[in-house]
Amino acid sequence: MPKHAKLGTELAIFEKYRKDWSRDHTGEYVLIHQNEVAGFHADYASALRKGLELFGVKSDFLVKQVNAEEPILVIY
Repeated sequence: MPKHAKLGTELAIFEKYRKDWSRDHTGEYVLIHQNEVAGFHADYASALRKGLELFGVKSDFLVKQVNAEEPILVIY
């Protein structure tokens, strides 16, 4: 992934720790901003609200569900 890619740092952190996190946080949503892991939340809405509270609407942050492997979604 190019260094300039939006959320590249956050996605790299997610991939680096995905396996470890999946042991204790499977199904939870992690909140990542730049190099900071800002917590795990039970649902997407809670993580998003916390991200907006901490970083505001003009800052990029990642909310992503923790799973050992990326689920494959098929849309027809």
